[in-house]
Amino acid sequence: MLDYSRIDDSLRALAEPTRRAIFDRLARGPASVSEIAGPFDITLAAVVQHIQVLETCGLVRSAKIGRVRMCQADIGGLNALGDWIADRRSLIERRLDRLGQLLDEADEFE
Repeated sequence: MLDYSRIDDSLRALAEPTRRAIFDRLARGPASVSEIAGPFDITLAAVVQHIQVLETCGLVRSAKIGRVRMCQADIGGLNALGDWIADRRSLIERRLDRLGQLLDEADEFE
């Protein structure tokens, strides 16, 4: 059974463009909060809040190393969302295959 709360949390987190951009940046490799904040025209505190949302839903991990907080994408956090998408895709593909079969059978009767 899929964990819909994780799916909801991931979709909610990634629906926000800044968090999506942060996740995309971290998917390329680890970065400090300051490095992440660089391209954004928002405060460092706002970047930290976005990172916390991504951490809460399991998409990002962070650790303090000395005085620097390093962040990295946790791709495993996408598993529930990926499973949900795969299930929907499979269902739709089966329905389309069945529709194709029915249309082929209808053509045979003409």
